[in-house]
Amino acid sequence: MTTFKFRSYVLILLAFVLGCSEFIIVGVLDDIASQLHVGVSTVGLLVTIFALVYAVSTPFVNALVRQHRFYNFILILMAIFIFGNILTAFSSTYLVLVIARVVTAIVSGPLISIALTFANEIAPMDKKAWLVSWIFSGFSIASVFGVPIGTWISTLAGWRMSFVAITVVSVLTFILMLLSLPKDLRQHAKKSQSGNKQGSLALFKDRRIQLGVLLPMLTLAGVYVVYTYLRPILSQQLNFSASAVTIILFVYGFMSLISNQLSGRLANHNGLAKMPKVFTIEGVILLLLPFALFNRITGLLVLMALGVCMYLHNSPVQMHFLAVAEADYPQSMVMASSLNSIFANFGIALGSATGGLVVDHFGLAATGFGGAIYLAITLVVVIWLNRINQQHQQSH
Repeated sequence: MTTFKFRSYVLILLAFVLGCSEFIIVGVLDDIASQLHVGVSTVGLLVTIFALVYAVSTPFVNALVRQHRFYNFILILMAIFIFGNILTAFSSTYLVLVIARVVTAIVSGPLISIALTFANEIAPMDKKAWLVSWIFSGFSIASVFGVPIGTWISTLAGWRMSFVAITVVSVLTFILMLLSLPKDLRQHAKKSQSGNKQGSLALFKDRRIQLGVLLPMLTLAGVYVVYTYLRPILSQQLNFSASAVTIILFVYGFMSLISNQLSGRLANHNGLAKMPKVFTIEGVILLLLPFALFNRITGLLVLMALGVCMYLHNSPVQMHFLAVAEADYPQSMVMASSLNSIFANFGIALGSATGGLVVDHFGLAATGFGGAIYLAITLVVVIWLNRINQQHQQSH
């Protein structure tokens, strides 16, 4: 096995374990509520807390990287991540569990940011999009396999053992990172015209970045209006049994994995230029959903189509951020790597909140209409961004 392939697998494994740690709460929610004697909705708040802490803290932690070696920084973050999962496994009260999840969330964003920065540095030009798409796929694999396995462990041995299992895999990942990742990579400072070093936040002044961050936020907001309520849509709107819902969710997870893989292929062929078509198709799917939900077959077909479209933006948008940073803001590579995940989490929070309002006022079937509004805005933004990119290329 070549060094590049081995390093790639280690980075994908890191994404997988980060995904397991983030998503597992959904699978063990009832068990935690029962053992800690709190309401299910209270435990559900852990998902919201994790997403918000992840999104808000990541830029500040990434700013600490500066010109430090990525190798040292990622190992320190990984050690804290392992500690956070150990603390989660042995939480005796809900308050301790909240603190443990906050600790884990603070380092999860920077970990995937530096992993993507490593990917950009170690991959040959023709493999960059491939590796980025597979790192994102690590989260889908966690959703498809990691969460069901963690839920099964929780059923057999208790929810704490699920986090013990995550900790064991995290320690293995730490060892592999220690042995395989290059030790000399770091960000390069860029001097401004006045001679002062520009900080890692300088890229936020760029219109290409300002518009770019809206894409993961708005498109995931649109999808999560529906996805947040996927289980009740399947059970209440389409009247599937509990066992059938479990199988359908598993298949939906595979659709999201396919979505990430197709995303990498798009990124290899000027993916951002193809995003207007992608967002148009996604918006049409969301508009059709309320009508499709009156029949099981059409409802399932449209939902699975949404799953395939769900992450098509990931690699093209990520490669856009990295390209802008590499060319004009080399001191901001780690920050650029984090933008997709940061604003995706903001989008998840926005979409979930919107979905709640839509369901309360108009019912489950109307969630598609709510999501379509966000996709319409996303379409306008990506057309605007592509025009700015064209102008920038012409001027240079």
